[in-house]
Amino acid sequence: MRTYRVLLLSEGFGTGHTQAARSLADGMRKLQPHLQCRVIELGNFLNPTIGPLILSTYRKTVSTSPSLVGLLYRNRYNKSLNSVTKLALHRIFYTHAAQVISRLQPDIIICTHPIPNSVISRLRQQGMEIPLITLITDYDVHGTWISPEVSHYLASSPRVKNLLIERGVQSSNIQTTGIPVHPKFWVRGNKDQLRQELKLQNMPTVLIMGGGWGLTLKPDLLRQLASWADRIQLIFCLGSNIKLLDKMKENPIFNHPHIKILGYTRQIDKLMDVSDLLITKPGGMTCTEGLAKGIPMLFFQAIPGQEEQNSEFFVHRGFAETMHTPYVVHQWFQLLTHHYDQVESQRQQVTHHEPYLQPHHCAQTVIDIVNGQLHSQSTTRMAVNP
Repeated sequence: MRTYRVLLLSEGFGTGHTQAARSLADGMRKLQPHLQCRVIELGNFLNPTIGPLILSTYRKTVSTSPSLVGLLYRNRYNKSLNSVTKLALHRIFYTHAAQVISRLQPDIIICTHPIPNSVISRLRQQGMEIPLITLITDYDVHGTWISPEVSHYLASSPRVKNLLIERGVQSSNIQTTGIPVHPKFWVRGNKDQLRQELKLQNMPTVLIMGGGWGLTLKPDLLRQLASWADRIQLIFCLGSNIKLLDKMKENPIFNHPHIKILGYTRQIDKLMDVSDLLITKPGGMTCTEGLAKGIPMLFFQAIPGQEEQNSEFFVHRGFAETMHTPYVVHQWFQLLTHHYDQVESQRQQVTHHEPYLQPHHCAQTVIDIVNGQLHSQSTTRMAVNP
């Protein structure tokens, strides 16, 4: 059997885009082991000097001026990349991207970020015939994702599919797949066994995450959380925010046997299994992973734009609440300390009837699309060369 090659292209603006690409690649390989998948962050790969500088500037802007990010997002919400931006991307990436693709010889390309999506669309416009699949990695779709050169869109929700149709995409070219999560999130682990493995106490547990770039909770909320440590086990995942990690470890209010402070970790799936509540920013990937694990979620400090839409999606369906006042935290912590069995029972009953919310659905749908595309290509070649 021939080994088919799938190239997944992303960018490092946040961690969700690349994480979605890697999760999809791992899920596809689990379902169809003979697939060969390669994940590349295009900007960092082709421009290892300039790429990190651009990402650093973006990260600083998100941290210090989130309202500006939201303004820019809304200002161009219904617009694709302008001609000047497309020309710049063309000159920066076109030749090198074409060389990479020529060397790797993928049978199909999947993009999880608008920038590589635009670059590959330009290559297809110039005659490249490799099919292009675009995966929307939030529960909203900005105009920069749209290109007539895209073969298939993978929509995170029915609303996103409708937005794509409103912007001129043919319904037949859109599949509602949800957002892919790693196969580790496809099943739920045994809480008691995992707590022993991770050396955690068997008591109500709350996981606090701030995304791959680190936690940004305000000091008064951190103090509120720490004040519950005698009754609730707190696990802080700070991502790459080493400065905050060191600061919290030096602060005596976090020096408690029921408080765990972690940096970057590959055990988020296990930490979600052992926890009873997740406090997080509403990033598309983290929320979808939490949904797969069936853990209740509280959202804080959504970045204006796509994170606000992510929050609305999960809150509207009853999977999460927003922390609009400190009392929301108080209510949930009271439930965990006084009605733990009720919270645990409700979590065990969480099921997702819509196919696109099933954790494996995206990977399976993409495999079906890939197999269909490759079968069509094979049939065409046979017809041309009988």
